[in-house]
Amino acid sequence: MSGYNPNTPYVRNAMSDIGYITALDEVLNHQIVDTFSTVSTSEQSWTEKIWSAIVRKDGTMGIDFGLGRYHNRGVLDGWAAVSRGSEQWTVRANRELRDDPSITEVGPLTYEIIEPLKKVRYALAKNDAQPISYDITFSAEMPPFFEDRHKQRERDGFRVGSDVVRYHQIGVPSGWVEIEGERFEVNPEEWTEYRDHSWGTRLDVGAHNADVRPSSDFGDVKFGEGEFVLVWSPFMLESPNGERSSFHFYHMSKQGHIFYSSGYRNLPDGTQEKVARVRPELRYDDKTRRLLGGTVHFDMLQGGTHSVEVEVMGTAGVHLGPGLYLGFDGRKHGSWHGPLTIEGEYFPDTMDVETLKRIRQLRDCPIRVRQGDAVGYGIMETIIHGAHPELGLTAANSIV
Repeated sequence: MSGYNPNTPYVRNAMSDIGYITALDEVLNHQIVDTFSTVSTSEQSWTEKIWSAIVRKDGTMGIDFGLGRYHNRGVLDGWAAVSRGSEQWTVRANRELRDDPSITEVGPLTYEIIEPLKKVRYALAKNDAQPISYDITFSAEMPPFFEDRHKQRERDGFRVGSDVVRYHQIGVPSGWVEIEGERFEVNPEEWTEYRDHSWGTRLDVGAHNADVRPSSDFGDVKFGEGEFVLVWSPFMLESPNGERSSFHFYHMSKQGHIFYSSGYRNLPDGTQEKVARVRPELRYDDKTRRLLGGTVHFDMLQGGTHSVEVEVMGTAGVHLGPGLYLGFDGRKHGSWHGPLTIEGEYFPDTMDVETLKRIRQLRDCPIRVRQGDAVGYGIMETIIHGAHPELGLTAANSIV
């Protein structure tokens, strides 16, 4: 008897130049000359990331989910959060990678593919970290759409700090969320959902090596010093006759120079119409740097301009800082903490300035959009540093 257990998902290979065999190696989807225990680079910032924002259309409540696999760090981490008004509860979980790479669970967090590219499930089980839980199923309303590849070198011009591809998708959620023992139904008529999936070499992963020059603004330099603008937003519009279109854009500038811009008008048949230039004309609160609304102009590559009015809905919207976006209390995405850690926080007032200095201004802000007689909903994430008098912002604000 050989002693081989056919149920073992991870078979150690004696040949050191070939990765271990996993259950995924049975499928006919290999992309490189190695097993699925290997990715195309040994770069430690290689990341595969799942994210979703689920918001009530009236802006009174928001739910977030995130899951990251850091293949070359041996880590799977995730987070879940619920926002109700200006309150926010956050749960984080982190574990070492296990033998079966197809397991997409970490602590109380579960990500499940029900029907690829059409239906997925996000769940947060009851836990001891915070009194929140939920079980949400996403159903697609549009096909998935890619953004432009985000490729960015570090400041010295040598290392490529970011080389990521990402698709996003618009859909409707159904299920429930529970806060401190009170359950709320999540139904498609009152809520909307946006999700994305990205992979590649990612900025701001793990702690900085002390003998390496500090990296980009999303890494170890003093983030927030100097002028910087980031706006990321997906939304969908629907006309009275039922015609649908969606927009997605990602806009970043530093010292007035746009260094990354991706924008598309997307149609239900999968067509993507490229945006040549995005011109956000938005307003912000000088105290909190929260978005107040405005207009976004999309100058299309093939000619013409789409101008969309943006209205902020309610005060809810999950802040991503406690989910470790841009770091939080010294913690970073992809850091190894051992077999399993589960933790979380409660913030009673995310509009409090001292709280904002800790959790940062980046949040999934619920928005209502309008273009002519077409109306819809979405989210908008923004980071605004420095003085922007045209936006109603002064240089005195230190919220990053």
